Amino acid sequence: MSKIRRLAGETVLYGLGSILPRFLNFLLIRPHTDKFPPEAYSVITKLFVYTAVINVLFTFGMETAYFRFANKNDLNEQKVFNLTQTVVVSISLFFSLVLVLLADPAASFLSIPGHANLVVWLAAILFIDAVVAIPFARLRLQKKALQFTIGKLVNIGIIIGLNYYFLYVVFDPARGVGFVVLANLVANAFYLLFFAGMLRQWKPSYDRTLSPDMFRYAYPIMLMGLAGMTNEMFSRATLEWWLPEGFYPGHSADYALGVFGACYKFAILMNLAIQAFRYAAEPFFFANAADKNSPGLFATVNHYFIIVCCLLFLAVSTNLDIIGFLFLKNKAYWEGLVIVPVLLLGYLFLGVYYNLSAWFKLSDRTYFGTFLTVGGAIITIVANYILIPLYGYMGSSWATLICYASMAIACYLLGQKYYPIPYRVAAGMGYILGTVALAWGINKIPFDNLWIGTGVRGIIIIVYIGTIFFLERKSLTRAVR
Repeated sequence: MSKIRRLAGETVLYGLGSILPRFLNFLLIRPHTDKFPPEAYSVITKLFVYTAVINVLFTFGMETAYFRFANKNDLNEQKVFNLTQTVVVSISLFFSLVLVLLADPAASFLSIPGHANLVVWLAAILFIDAVVAIPFARLRLQKKALQFTIGKLVNIGIIIGLNYYFLYVVFDPARGVGFVVLANLVANAFYLLFFAGMLRQWKPSYDRTLSPDMFRYAYPIMLMGLAGMTNEMFSRATLEWWLPEGFYPGHSADYALGVFGACYKFAILMNLAIQAFRYAAEPFFFANAADKNSPGLFATVNHYFIIVCCLLFLAVSTNLDIIGFLFLKNKAYWEGLVIVPVLLLGYLFLGVYYNLSAWFKLSDRTYFGTFLTVGGAIITIVANYILIPLYGYMGSSWATLICYASMAIACYLLGQKYYPIPYRVAAGMGYILGTVALAWGINKIPFDNLWIGTGVRGIIIIVYIGTIFFLERKSLTRAVR
């Protein structure tokens, strides 16, 4: 079995463990938009935006450090596990306690005064997420994709079950979004049971030589993660700050944030595919770094990654009408679906960037990743500041695309200087631009009947897939041998 076939198989398995749970979580958008109007949904958006950013600080880049050091032949994996887990638990415990102590002012900052309990629950969620981050990384290193998948699926099953129970059986409007947070907390508690055996093996430890080396390797990854989360979350955090009053006639900034936050989730479908690929690809890149044929292998991986992402872009961006009908029960949210194609394209470039970033991880130049993501964060802030007052949440969506495309271009140019890889740039851009043009043309075709339109677009997509297979048949055959 070829290395690319093995990578594809592992991506599918990790997809079941990462894409499927997050996709099932995505399906909660229907009951959430049913029970919560846009103003209330904006609270959910803000809560999970800030937790996503803080989670990067809690794990401190130690997942990548674990992969790097555990793959060194002269180091004991158990020792590396102990050291990285000690760092993560120590940091997350400290910051969790800070959040608990500052729960009241934090609740006021999040526009939920009087609900300090939600901040405490979020602190507990963040702490548990951090505690199990290295155990999940260990499953990936040990190729235990099935166990990884089971843990993720059971967790999301609990979240979905509790959401429906809280929202449709014991729902109390006074508690509102607190039910959503509580469901996540209970589900995360399951992880402590799931990893009980592995956590019992952990022995808190510190090595005078190795621990500082891990810190030096990991802290640029952490800074890169914080900047990356700024790129991903900043628009949702600041839309209400920079949106002019009355921009959307008759609606508040909270209303606009609720609509934006709900519709943003459809673009995350692309990000889910990228995440599944990253789970499989990160250890894959490290494992094949010493292979003399690795540059060509990495280039081929990136090429087919772009093709798959283009197909996903086409499928989602040309079917927004049926997506809105199926998943957004409250029609008030439908107006925001125009942002989805722009965000999908932005995430496609983010996926390309993750592929290209292999060069600075493999050459131990992780500080370049910090420079690139901090630069992206600056672009995000400036672009949002300029575009939100002009175009509202559509401007914020364009800021996302500009940021990720700029990061991908800069990463490619630097990589060719320090770690040359023969990427098929012209072919990749041809697929991206051709797919965008095709999607634009399809969306210009008027259909009076929703289901007929969906069927016709489905046929066009199938023909497009066949065309790609015809164009790639020779190289694809060589890749899977």
